[in-house]
Amino acid sequence: MKKGKNLLLLGALALGLSACGPQASNSTDGSGSSKGNNKDYDLLVWEDQSKSVGIEEAVKAFEEEHDVTVKVVEKAYADQLEDLRLDGPAGTGADVITIPGDQIGTAVTEGLLKEMDVEQAIQDIYTEAAMQSQIVDGKVYGLPKAVETQILYYNKALISESDLPETTDEWLTYSKKVTTDNSYGLLALWDQIYYAQGVLSGYGGYVFGSDADGNYDPEDIGLANSGAIKGAEYIKTFYDSGVFPTGIVGEQGINVLDSLFTEGKAAAVISGPWNLTPYEEAGIDYGVKELPMLANGEHMGSFIGVKSYNVSSYSKNTDLAEEFVAFIANEENSKTRFEKTAEIPAVEALANDPAILDSESATAIATQSKYAELTPGITAMNSVWEPIDSALQTIATGKAEPKTALPQAVEQIKSAIAATQN
Repeated sequence: MKKGKNLLLLGALALGLSACGPQASNSTDGSGSSKGNNKDYDLLVWEDQSKSVGIEEAVKAFEEEHDVTVKVVEKAYADQLEDLRLDGPAGTGADVITIPGDQIGTAVTEGLLKEMDVEQAIQDIYTEAAMQSQIVDGKVYGLPKAVETQILYYNKALISESDLPETTDEWLTYSKKVTTDNSYGLLALWDQIYYAQGVLSGYGGYVFGSDADGNYDPEDIGLANSGAIKGAEYIKTFYDSGVFPTGIVGEQGINVLDSLFTEGKAAAVISGPWNLTPYEEAGIDYGVKELPMLANGEHMGSFIGVKSYNVSSYSKNTDLAEEFVAFIANEENSKTRFEKTAEIPAVEALANDPAILDSESATAIATQSKYAELTPGITAMNSVWEPIDSALQTIATGKAEPKTALPQAVEQIKSAIAATQN
């Protein structure tokens, strides 16, 4: 089987189901008010935190066109599915949510999302991989909102663009020269598979194999093959050399990495577009680039994340909710959302739009996307994160060798997947 590596080529930009609906509720909570059985809105939309500004105009236009009221509430998009599990049955959940594409498979299995009737012409406006993330067993469960992948941030006060190392080996050499108690070169969260896969895949590792149609095979796990082990051994050299601080490993690692960069103590970090605004607000004059080449001559990879708009299976107004999703995710509104939030749209026609081509961050994300793969969106992926992260952390801290830690992690993953199938 070939590897489950569906490349997101963005053209010139390089970019059992539950049938139960919600019960009537007289309560009022943070997700929207209600009076008796009559809510003061027709649709409740959960938007990502700090991103509602990107859809304000579109929401008003939709309200006027349909003579309805749409209530928008911001919630962390990674948490919305869990909130829907609780609020959906109670009748207080949203009609439309925005979630990561790799949660679609699980959401469909649990019956949380409604299948959408989306014409092929509408599906075709999105990049192939982005749209594929919304399809399960040939059925559409949402429309892509935005795509994101990891990029390199560098502090212009510490290193100029012309001096940026082009390979990870060069970054290692540079980091050794500048590392002190308060100074670091390149920092990365390679004790987490979300980030480490960019190295492992370059050496031949993969999460799940797939067939010719891109369907993942959860029985074909490539996280302990010879390539993955070589990649993990290479990652280990960064930790062993002392260029990564000890605090960067584990649960608080992401906070340490962000703090070191925003305090001007790290020349460069590998992160995602979610940090474009926070790093700017921290006063850092930074630049962004695609990820560097690996020591073996392969380009460092990354996971592509797809954000989407989806209709809750608990919605009492599903037709209107589907119309809203199609409207809010169309080309015009996707461009407006980009201009106000810097989230890279998944609409293929926007690839050559000047507003996007003139953006340094969009260009970096687009270029990196050529070397990226979709985060597997099948339920089995839920069994991968914890075991493989634990293995990578034991490797990073010197408690285990890759040839021992990775096979053990894969066995744990297989057991966890089997347990969910029983």
